[in-house]
Amino acid sequence: MTQQNAPARTRRPWLSAPRCLLAFLAVHLLAVRTPFGQRAENALFGGEGARPAWIYDWSGAAYGSSALPPLEHTAVPTLVVGTALVAAVALVRRRWRLGCAALGVIVATIGGKEVARAVLPRPDLVGARASLLEPSFPSGHVAVPAALALAAVLVASPRVRPYVTAAGMLWLTVTAAAVLATYHHRPSDVLGTTLLACACHLLATRLLPPADDRADVRHPRTLPAVALSLSAAGALVAGARADSLTESLVFAAAGFLCAALFWFTTTQPPARRGAGLRRGDEVPFAACQDAREPDVGARDDAGRAA
Repeated sequence: MTQQNAPARTRRPWLSAPRCLLAFLAVHLLAVRTPFGQRAENALFGGEGARPAWIYDWSGAAYGSSALPPLEHTAVPTLVVGTALVAAVALVRRRWRLGCAALGVIVATIGGKEVARAVLPRPDLVGARASLLEPSFPSGHVAVPAALALAAVLVASPRVRPYVTAAGMLWLTVTAAAVLATYHHRPSDVLGTTLLACACHLLATRLLPPADDRADVRHPRTLPAVALSLSAAGALVAGARADSLTESLVFAAAGFLCAALFWFTTTQPPARRGAGLRRGDEVPFAACQDAREPDVGARDDAGRAA
């Protein structure tokens, strides 16, 4: 057997739904249920409220200002419109399973956020001031772009999916950094929400059958670098504050970490169920994604034999 004809190894994903959920609980336990975690996050709220944030004029916090969706009062309308668009794309493409999975990601993320907020308390372990005692884990505003973007990645066609991923990652990053810079949430809130949404997405891809999109689509190799660079720039701008460089960098780092989780969740090979396959016989991810790619090595061997 030639090297070209050797069976490709299956790339095993390092992110999974159980791991994301374990990380979600770990973030809560470390940041919310320990004095060290509470002191560290409470120390980030030493400025003069939301006004010094660079994105203040677009946060909806100022009277009469416009809010960047899904900040402030735009959260629910953004969720409704985004869900309708995801359903419409699934209907147009006639991808019923993908549409149901995408809607499931949205419902599970938003519902999971509500349940977690209700059952996960925030005890006062450090004698914090009253304004810091309200439970905020996980973030509801970050749940909206996380759920909608991950759902959109599911229903998007292979031709536009990388661009949908890049746009969704940028939207999530800016939202996460903005709610931190305006003192609406703590870093653990946005990280917890992103982990919850990623867990829902990974569970959906785990339950779906192997991808049947067989179009031979090629995208620019620089797209990942461009997407990550834009997300980093968005995190720096949205998380910046005029009164503290340290807070600005922490908020930007937390926002970019959300982008990294989103990127690895949507670009790693999905862990499909191996129905009807023996262990070790799983279909490689590359074969699922591009089943029409010609076997150049086999064609060359046949030509030499002739």
